[in-house]
Amino acid sequence: MELSCGVGGNAAVPPGPGPPPAAAAAPPAPLMEGEEYESLPSGASLGTHMMAGAVAGIMEHTVMYPVDSVKTRMQSLQPDPKAQYRSVYEALKKIVLTEGFWRPLRGINVTMLGAGPAHAMYFACYEKMKKSLSDTIQHGGNSHLANGIAGSVATLLHDAVMNPAEVVKQRMQMFNSPYKSVLACIRTVQKTEGFGAFYRSYTTQLTMNVPFQAIHFITYEFMQEQINPHREYNPRSHIVSGAVAGAVAAAATTPLDVCKTLLNTQENVALSSVNIGGHLSGMVNAFKTVYQLGGISGYFRGVQARVIYQMPSTAIAWSVYEFFKYFLTKHKLEKRTSL
Repeated sequence: MELSCGVGGNAAVPPGPGPPPAAAAAPPAPLMEGEEYESLPSGASLGTHMMAGAVAGIMEHTVMYPVDSVKTRMQSLQPDPKAQYRSVYEALKKIVLTEGFWRPLRGINVTMLGAGPAHAMYFACYEKMKKSLSDTIQHGGNSHLANGIAGSVATLLHDAVMNPAEVVKQRMQMFNSPYKSVLACIRTVQKTEGFGAFYRSYTTQLTMNVPFQAIHFITYEFMQEQINPHREYNPRSHIVSGAVAGAVAAAATTPLDVCKTLLNTQENVALSSVNIGGHLSGMVNAFKTVYQLGGISGYFRGVQARVIYQMPSTAIAWSVYEFFKYFLTKHKLEKRTSL
């Protein structure tokens, strides 16, 4: 399997000792003038993809977690007057001053527990399917169709693990959340709403994340083609490509994210204002309710926070993932050659 994130563009193998063959091609030019990076080594194992993915997922979700907390609150359809914010900065400042310094981090522990295994499966599945499909669809080249399909299938595994953590996390993030801890939240939801509550938003999550990840991976691979065509290990290219991919995918799928947040939080004030008793379920019902409460603009609540969250998040995820793939594979190759 190719270690580089781009499908196609075989990674160059470091030359052995001795003079190079006469017919050897010239080494690829570096991405930026004055920068030189080694080519990504080929043959990354499944374990390497899983380890790199797990670390990348945890880093992605934890570094930007306070902004994610703000996004959840800004997507509230009937917010408390004390929890109405005009910008991400104002929201963070207000939350810290009125609710305490650690309030934006409530629920981060359950996110870390879910993000590790979810992203391990996610990246491993993506890399395997991307390689197999590209060889079938466009042998030796970079197939955007293969990238999109691989990202979509990987999302099925990711969300199966991450959805319960998302439910707990978003309930902990809400203003005046009644839950004292993650365990208290899990027990209360299980007791009052049943196990199905942890997957009430699963279909909506998939409806959002499948197009999100398809757009995300296609954009990332496209950006790599443009600024890192030789698929060298270059942190700057991974950061820029990841940030652009995250911003495009986040903006395009915000309406679905608003519906997912409503299903996860079961916002009581909002539901009661449109005479909905019990629990809201189903993507269609969520779409109707969002429109009743906020009209067309309701579907784009929190879009600023979502884009601000996703740009650095995906940049972090890809740069950390590519680094660990590179580091772990290079380490294994060095161990083999030293034996």
